[in-house]
Amino acid sequence: MSDDEVGVATGDDHVATIEIRRPPNNFFDAALITRLAEVTEDLAEDGDTRAVVLCSEGKHFCAGANFSREGEGAGETVRLYDAAVRLFRQPLPIVAAVQGAAVGGGLGLALAADFRVVAPEARFTANFALLGFHQGFGISVTLPRVVGPQAAMELLTTGRRIGGEEAVRIGLADRLVAQAEVRAGAHALAADIAAAAPLAVRSIRATLRGDLADQVAAAVDHERIEQQRLMRTADFREGVASVAERRPGRFTGH
Repeated sequence: MSDDEVGVATGDDHVATIEIRRPPNNFFDAALITRLAEVTEDLAEDGDTRAVVLCSEGKHFCAGANFSREGEGAGETVRLYDAAVRLFRQPLPIVAAVQGAAVGGGLGLALAADFRVVAPEARFTANFALLGFHQGFGISVTLPRVVGPQAAMELLTTGRRIGGEEAVRIGLADRLVAQAEVRAGAHALAADIAAAAPLAVRSIRATLRGDLADQVAAAVDHERIEQQRLMRTADFREGVASVAERRPGRFTGH
């Protein structure tokens, strides 16, 4: 993967900015998530970085997985989720700056961060059921953790889209700012974290997250099995077609 697809910048406030550069939709694949894991691990070891801003170039934060690599099949999914677990295991606090859409796996990536700063125009969608599909990227664990089991069930079973204001209201996002200030707002929160004692911050974060990474590792194993099962159904084929054609799905339960 070209380094042009992930930009890294550091400053004198101990905050590093990691920018995904696949505009406008910033679709991910295993290579991109692996690169994000590698970068955050390197920053954690450099002795200077204390917090990270995760952001994206272009219109949307992340519109989900890149399905153009279908030929790699299950092996690609295994590599993707292995990299996702690495991202959860790295020790630095991450603040996601979410502009535009965080859809499907893009929502999962946003939930890998500790905090999310959004604008009213942000859109969050767990649209898996509308595709005839099962959620992935550990969302089975991370979404209920931040919004509660009942709200997570409603979002996952309806696939409805919510904006930034509702995201903050239900706990999916932490701060609401103007669209033009999303990245600056995320940096301000990361700088507040970086100004605190770094050993204490890492210790507090580790205590509060507990075995989250292990839970995600177990969840993605189950999610992958369910995804592979459902991808063989007529409803999945119909779901993909209906979304591509911008029409309601005509599902039959087969």
